Amino acid sequence: MKWLLITSIGLYLFGSFRRPFLAGGLLAGLSYLAVRGVELGRLPLVGPHDTLVFLAVSIGLMALPFLFSPALENSGTFSWGAGFMAAFFTLLALPLPSFSMPLPPILRTLWFELHVALAFFAYALFGIGAILGGMFLAKGERMLLDLLYRAALVGYTFFSASMVSGGIWGYYAWGTYWLWTPKELWTSILWLFYSFWLHVRLRGGGGDKVLAWCGIAGFAVALFTYLGVSILMKSSHSF
Repeated sequence: MKWLLITSIGLYLFGSFRRPFLAGGLLAGLSYLAVRGVELGRLPLVGPHDTLVFLAVSIGLMALPFLFSPALENSGTFSWGAGFMAAFFTLLALPLPSFSMPLPPILRTLWFELHVALAFFAYALFGIGAILGGMFLAKGERMLLDLLYRAALVGYTFFSASMVSGGIWGYYAWGTYWLWTPKELWTSILWLFYSFWLHVRLRGGGGDKVLAWCGIAGFAVALFTYLGVSILMKSSHSF
């Protein structure tokens, strides 16, 4: 079944030359997740392998609407960036073992699946924002910064909803909305980072280049929240 992942990597990379290849990579990734989901009887959202594939698919999915923007319709840079990013995370997932054991009772709830899926949609949009921020720094086109703002705003909305559903899940699982784990602390740092970024952008301050660099830095914070905390810090929250 991993041949679907290998196929998606190739298609993502060729997406910079022909955009239908990017959609093909997304389709291959979605097919892999669908097969995994049928095997498991649930969304494949547990463990580094499944979550990395889910992140890659989310990046491909969230990139599609931006491809129809007038600012990006003749730009291969954006499709190359999105395709490379999706291929990179899929490649990271490829050698990792996939876990197929039954979920513990505390994870068998819609709130858990909603919490994780929304978080990865947000991570994907923050990644799209980082690509757009880099493009703005290279080209200086104002519309790219506007697209970065839209990506960050929608990602922030997804992430806020993820935090709410995560709190509800935590209450049912442990009897509390908050546990002060490293993952939850970094989740708060990420949320506050984008809260501040969006506030400054809305007020028209900060400078365009600073906002673009902060859009790139935000994705770095998101990656540390997702991977860094899980690898470097002990926590009941893992991946």
